[in-house]
Order: sequence, then structure tokens, then C-alpha cells
Amino acid sequence: MVLWVFGYGSLIWNPGFDFDEKILGFVKGYKRTFNLACIDHRGTPEHPARTCTLESDEEAICWGIAYCVKGGLKKEQEAMKYLERRECEYDQKISVDFYEEGDSSKPAVTGVLVFVSPPDPIGNKYYLGPAPLEDMARQIATANGPNGNNRDYLFSMEKALSNICHEDDSIIELANEVRKVLSRPKEKITGSDSPLKSHALVHLSALPEGTVVDSR
Repeated sequence: MVLWVFGYGSLIWNPGFDFDEKILGFVKGYKRTFNLACIDHRGTPEHPARTCTLESDEEAICWGIAYCVKGGLKKEQEAMKYLERRECEYDQKISVDFYEEGDSSKPAVTGVLVFVSPPDPIGNKYYLGPAPLEDMARQIATANGPNGNNRDYLFSMEKALSNICHEDDSIIELANEVRKVLSRPKEKITGSDSPLKSHALVHLSALPEGTVVDSR
């Protein structure tokens, strides 16, 4: 048995687990969005960060890295244990076809595991949903948590996609808007606005003790 995992977020530049092979490629029918709350890595329950998840879009493709874990059941179990703790805000696992760069006619690998978070603002407490670009940028520019600033996660994502030569226009647009926010005087960044609660009508609590803190 072989485990394949698709990385579309921080797994691109920081997989964090032992793997045997990686392939650059894409999945069809999904787009990357910054609609998921992060409360333990780059944000807090009071001021959640925004991190990425995948959402269905029939016309979209999403580039990333597929990681292969071989070497027996124990090695696969160790990788899954790590990933399930790290991706605990992503409460849904789906199986997708993965296409290698240069060949979109047939999958290079089938049954690739992906961690996602359902885009359900009622049933999923971590789903923030979309918001105006400037509001999202202000949230990302100001959120921070035990593992650093939310903006560094976004800029790392932008750089990682550039490094694999498959930039995401929506990520570039969001990153540039964050830079605009950061270029303003500090008092204009924070202002008197509530921290975007209108786009996050949820009650978030800290994740269980022992949750893996990674580069997200």
C-alpha cells in the first residue's frame, strides 16, 4: 500500500513528514481560497487568521505537490498521524485524481488524499467565507499567533507558487493588497473597526493540547 497526499498550502514549502517521492502537478475542479480560520498557528480565537482551503469549482485547477509515502504500514501511519494533528482544522478528507505537469489527459496518480474544510458557514466553525478584498487584507495584515504573522503565511504561499512556476493570480492580488495595508500608518491599519466579525460569525476556541504547530 502506498500513501499519496496533495499539498496545496503550507505543505508545498513545509511538508513536515518523511516522504519518498514528490511530483509537481495539479488537481481539477478545485480552487484555492483564503476562507478558513486559523486560531492556533497564525491567529487566535479572538483574532483568527485566514489560511487556505480548497473549494469546488468545475472550471478551476489547483497546482501543488503530491507526496508519496512508501516503506510499509508503520511509515504511512506515522505520516497520517502527523498530518491529522497538523491539519486538524481541515475536518474532511477527500480523494482526487492528480495530474502531472505536461499531461492533463489522464491522471498520473489516482486516489490522492487531500485535507479540506467544508465551505459551510453554519456547520463548520472554522469557515470564515469570502469577504471584500480589502477586509481580507486587513485581517491578514494584522493577525498573528504563536507561530508568527498571518501575512508571512500568505507571502510564503506567494513565493512557493512562484518557485514552482505556477503563480496564482488570486494569491498575488491578495498579497499586494496586504502590502498596501502594511504601507499605511499603523493607526489607519487597526482603526476602530471590529476585527472582521461580520465575516466570521462563529465562536472559535483553542485547539486541543498537543496540536502540532507548524509553519502555517
